Formats: sequence, structure tokens, C-alpha cells
Amino acid sequence: MSDSTFVDHYETLQLSPNASAEMIERVYRALAKRYHPDNGDTGSVDRFTEVQSAFETLSDPIRRAAYDVKYDENRQITWKIFKQEKAGDHRAEDRRLFHGILSLLYIARRRDPQNGGLGGVSMEKMLGCPQEHLDFPIWYLKQRGLIERLESGYFAITADGVDKLGQDDLVLPPNRLLSESSLPGGPSADGVAAEKPILLESGQPLT
Repeated sequence: MSDSTFVDHYETLQLSPNASAEMIERVYRALAKRYHPDNGDTGSVDRFTEVQSAFETLSDPIRRAAYDVKYDENRQITWKIFKQEKAGDHRAEDRRLFHGILSLLYIARRRDPQNGGLGGVSMEKMLGCPQEHLDFPIWYLKQRGLIERLESGYFAITADGVDKLGQDDLVLPPNRLLSESSLPGGPSADGVAAEKPILLESGQPLT
């Protein structure tokens, strides 16, 4: 399995690499039902085939062990847009995350305009950034209409997001972030109480 043809079966099933066999089977059944070609509302031959292939690999202990070796190798060389050095302040760090998230989702959308997106696990890996640091940027981009949730549960860039990325203008409006010395819920730089952001759920919901 070469890196150029590597398929992330964990991402396909929207699961952590540490998922148990029981969890893999439970999620597989839910996704297989959703994407089965006989499902007139959400059926998709391509997605069903991907889910089926992922399950066949990850449900077999021997095949999964061999796959995990390749998975770890691929993870080490995964393309990273985002460098992990510390930013001087929250605004600079968030701007870099905004740009990184939109760039990843832009590439995914270019590859598949109708359904191209990424799950939280993949973005965490590619950006080299812990999930808890992605909660706010994802919330913000979604509130601004720059990204959206697809029926698959993946995040995807919107047309407005594509335009914003092209403008290279990803700074926050004034007073949207707390200053370095401010406490959560305390006054911002202009003396106005800052609102606590609503965080997205870190897991991928199944409907």
C-alpha cells in the first residue's frame, strides 16, 4: 500500500484509531444503513463501498494489525499546512488555524465538489494540533458561514469560505478574542464583557 494510494479507513468510519472492535461494528452498521444503495434518501454506492472496505479491513484483527503499521507510517509523513510553533498571541494563532482549516477543506472540496470534506480526526492529524485547540476556530468558521457540516458528518468549505481564503483576510473582527490578561467572561480590551463561545462537539454525530 503506497502513500499515494493510502486510504484512511478510520476517517471513513469517523472513528479514532483506538476504537474497539465493538465500536467499529456499531458505527459500520449505522453508516452502512445510511449509505446503502437501497436507501432512497441518503444512499450512495461510492460511500457504501468505502464503508464496506473499511469495515472488512478493521474488523479482521490480522488485517487491522497490518493496516495499523501502514497507518502509523503514513501519519508520520502526512502533509501539514500548519506549523506547531507557538504563536505570539491568540489572534495570530487563530488566524493560522483559520487558514489551515480552510486550506485543507478547500483541497477536499476541489477533489469532490459535492461531498468533499474532512472529519475532526483528520484535521487534527494534518494540522498537528490537539482537538481542543480546534474547537473555537471550527465554531467561529461555522458561525461565519465559511464552513458547514455535510450529511456525512464531515466539515466542508462553503463558497464564502473559498472566497475568504482567496482574500487572505482571515483576521478576527475587533474585540472578538480576549486579551492575554483577560479572564473568561471578563472585560475585553474595550471594557465590554466578552461572551463565552459555544464549543462544537468534538465527536462525529451519527444520524
